[in-house]
Amino acid sequence: MPEVELDFPRHWVEFADPDNPDVVLFRCDLTWLTSNWTCIYGNGCKGIFKEEPDAGCCTLGAHFSDAEDKVRVSEAVKRLSPEDWEHHAAGRGKRWLERDDEGVWKTRVVSGACIFSNSATFEGGMGCAFHALARREGVPALEVKPDVCWQLPISRTYERVTRDDGTEVLIVSVTEFSRRQWGAGGHALDWYCSGNTEAHVARVPVYESMREELVELMGASAYEVLSEHCRTREAVIAAARRPRPVGRHGGEPAFIDIRSLAIHPADPR
Repeated sequence: MPEVELDFPRHWVEFADPDNPDVVLFRCDLTWLTSNWTCIYGNGCKGIFKEEPDAGCCTLGAHFSDAEDKVRVSEAVKRLSPEDWEHHAAGRGKRWLERDDEGVWKTRVVSGACIFSNSATFEGGMGCAFHALARREGVPALEVKPDVCWQLPISRTYERVTRDDGTEVLIVSVTEFSRRQWGAGGHALDWYCSGNTEAHVARVPVYESMREELVELMGASAYEVLSEHCRTREAVIAAARRPRPVGRHGGEPAFIDIRSLAIHPADPR
């Protein structure tokens, strides 16, 4: 089935951060967060470039969000074993790093994919070496993977706004990391999962399946508020889809706000 268009009606919610109510306002895309997207790497993922279908979205390597991210990943690399990592010998020391065309550090690309991407023929298993490390150490993958990797396909952006009364607030938007968020290069992607119906097959919505990531991005208190809004939206949609009795004079006996029913077109529910 075709990938959906990026610009369609979405249901958003805004709420103050319980931990910083006068400073931070969350703006969350409930349409995306209640969708049934899931990563289908190794189970139907075609890869962002058709030449490297087994590389998923790891074809270009990973940039670091900041110096702290680079240091944390560097420490994780030291703990990778040859059983975790196919390119262990090739990445020894600092050889797992390279600079992009603008001189910014990123993970090195080897054989058409990130150096930490294990191939289908690797005895330790296909996929990210950091996932193997996380399983071995019994920790969430977000503790060892580069920020951009564990966050995808969730997007968190910031906008500082001065209100009419002169107060300032930081608006933190949480939404889908669509192909648009890849920048101009997003137009060149041959396939991308977030808006593709093939990847909207999970039994649980994004806000549940990516709970750990959202808590890390928002904080536990804000996540609890978000999850309540998500559950409310799901309940409204479920109620609207149930057969409804006809009113005494015909028509609907109850009012349903249709603005709450903007379902992600890629969500087959």
